[in-house]
This record gives sequence, structure tokens and C-alpha cells, in this order.
Amino acid sequence: MRSGEVARAAGVSTDTLRFYERRGLLPRPKRLANGYRAYGAQALDRVLLIQRALSVGFTLEEIARFVKARGRGSPPCREVRALAARKLEEIQSRIQEMRAFQKTLEETVEEFDARLAAAGEGEPARLLESLRPTRNTSGSALSALAFNRRRSREIS
Repeated sequence: MRSGEVARAAGVSTDTLRFYERRGLLPRPKRLANGYRAYGAQALDRVLLIQRALSVGFTLEEIARFVKARGRGSPPCREVRALAARKLEEIQSRIQEMRAFQKTLEETVEEFDARLAAAGEGEPARLLESLRPTRNTSGSALSALAFNRRRSREIS
């Protein structure tokens, strides 16, 4: 299969295929006389495997490590499972943090509503001044979330 065929079948770009080659995730294909890449039948399976692994949170570095271990004849199954479990624990922890932040934000909105109701029309309610310092000294969950969103946009 030529690179365009593999890319279309996998739903990725040809640039993605070349990137996977450079990262060692996809074996370098043979070259045809005209210089085009000619992939073997297993290339599509490998690209789909990479895409599925990415979709559940594995990084390209992790996938490359697993693929290399397979290539050496050392199945990484236990490492894959252990890493997936660590990722699950991390997600569960983040969910707990976000739930706690949700509760704090709900209470803040309720307090804002009460202050607005008590303030006369056109009078300042001093909403921002009413905010209490958080116990979390490293910043709020929301500011961390906003930073992460900004950072991911800058990287893209």
C-alpha cells in the first residue's frame, strides 16, 4: 500500500505516517522506483493500534516503548496494564479535585447571589473582594485548568 492509501484507511495524514516512522512507531517502508513509500499489510494494523492506544491516554513515547519491547520479543502486557491502571488513578484523582472545585464554585455563586440581592440597584456588591483565600496554595483547580488549556493551544 502507498502512504496515501494507508493514511486514508487509518484516518490520519501522510505526515502522521512519516512522524510515526521517525519516532520508531512504524517500520520504515520500502521505496518504489519512483520514490514513493510502499507499506506492508501490517502497517495499517500498526497505525490503527497506535490510534487506539492514543485514544485511551497512552502517549507516543509510551507506545513506542511498547512497540520496541514487542520487537525484541518481550511482550509488554504487564507494563501496559500497570500504566493503564496508573492513568486511571490519575483521572480519578482529577475528577475528585474537580468535584471539590465544583462545590466551592457553587457555594461562591450562591454567596454572590446573596450579596447581589442585598445590594441596592446600582450599588457595588464587592463580589471579588468577598472571595476568601483558598486552602490550596498552588492555585485553584480552575486556574490550573485554564493554564492547561492555554498551554495545549500554544503547543498545537
